Amino acid sequence: MKNSVYLLIGIFFGIVLLKSEAASWFRIYEMFHFKAFHMYGIIGSALVLGIVFIQLIKRYNIKTFDGAQISFDDKKKSIPRYLIGGIIFGLGWALAGACPGPMFVLLGAGFFPIIIVIIGAMLGTWCYGLLKNKLPH
Repeated sequence: MKNSVYLLIGIFFGIVLLKSEAASWFRIYEMFHFKAFHMYGIIGSALVLGIVFIQLIKRYNIKTFDGAQISFDDKKKSIPRYLIGGIIFGLGWALAGACPGPMFVLLGAGFFPIIIVIIGAMLGTWCYGLLKNKLPH
């Protein structure tokens, strides 16, 4: 039952991404060339909503579906960690025309060449898992 709730939330999220054109290569191209506000508006709205919901979770002690406590742990501050990771993520996003969420949305919408990008992302994640202990964190 719990997995079906997550599946429905994921389907809804995918529909929102597709209908808002957040999965559109053209919209992503416009964003990276600073030609339109569309994607910045979507990302900014998501940021604001994320802040609001995290504050609500903290203030009202909201729990998970299972009744478990939600905790937010501080992360180590490290400039190289975020700079290198952000550059790699941004380059992949710019080259592929999609970040991880919209990749699966595009596949669901029938854009099958995105399978190559998904395989590349999975290989990158696998390589990170192999090298994780050797990388600066």
